[in-house]
Amino acid sequence: MSFDPATLRYDAAGLIPVIAQDAETLEVLMMAWMNAEAVARTLETRRVTYWSRSRQAFWIKGETSGHTQELVDLRLDCDRDCLLVLVRQQGPACHTNRRSCFYTAVREGSEVELMSPMA
Repeated sequence: MSFDPATLRYDAAGLIPVIAQDAETLEVLMMAWMNAEAVARTLETRRVTYWSRSRQAFWIKGETSGHTQELVDLRLDCDRDCLLVLVRQQGPACHTNRRSCFYTAVREGSEVELMSPMA
């Protein structure tokens, strides 16, 4: 069965949340948004392309930083309203220069930083 990005369930703004996960380690790297065209571009180029809500523009992960995401697999959740991209991440995924955007935990009522920026 062929895939059509228009069959996904987007929010009122035409966006769908996307979780990026390292294809080898399975570490959750980041969360961002795509629209139907970003999904199509990602599948066509194998370079993960997101939609920036603040800039109202496409952004290819690593286009300016060099910290690219190569698409390994794109998966849909059961409701077709969230995506999982398995990627080969080059360098940090987070704009804070950390491997993952999920570097803060809440433990015993306090925030704990789990990782420092990469050198």
